Amino acid sequence: MRALTEEETQTLFSKLANYTGRSLNNLIQPPSDASKEGERYVFRLHDSRVYYMKLSIANLATSISRENLLSLGTCLGKFTKTGKFRLHITALDIIAPHARYKVWIKPNGEMPFLYGGNIVKAHIGRWSEDCPEHQGVVVFSMDDKPLGFGVTARSTAETRRLDPTSITVFRQADVGEYLREEDTLFTTT
Repeated sequence: MRALTEEETQTLFSKLANYTGRSLNNLIQPPSDASKEGERYVFRLHDSRVYYMKLSIANLATSISRENLLSLGTCLGKFTKTGKFRLHITALDIIAPHARYKVWIKPNGEMPFLYGGNIVKAHIGRWSEDCPEHQGVVVFSMDDKPLGFGVTARSTAETRRLDPTSITVFRQADVGEYLREEDTLFTTT
């Protein structure tokens, strides 16, 4: 487990900023009274996966050999072989409270989304105003439970003119992945 390089940090932060906007600063330095150095949150890389944890926990992990360490903290995602960063569904609990743009889907649209489908206009209950095209959004149910995240296919203004069967949000990850990909989600090889 090691700290991220400058290039890896920039790639990670650009991906996270796509979903969180300016509140990315709250992930790095939480606004609470965490004035102690060990209470600061850090990002660590282990086997191409990025983990988010307290600094005090990361310091304790140095006493465990790399071969014996499976994971530590919350897995945000992994770096691909080409150097791009892919967010995992496990990052939803970290991203959802800080999301800049949000989409709420109706109950009849939850199951198609959780089975891996994109969101069509007919399933959208409401969403954040002035959301641009190709922007990262967090998907919520109508009772504010985070279900996943995706990327908008159209801006808010363009979506209002679309027919009900048009795709408005491309799915990136949803909580249904915990069941669909349970064999491969947490594998280390």
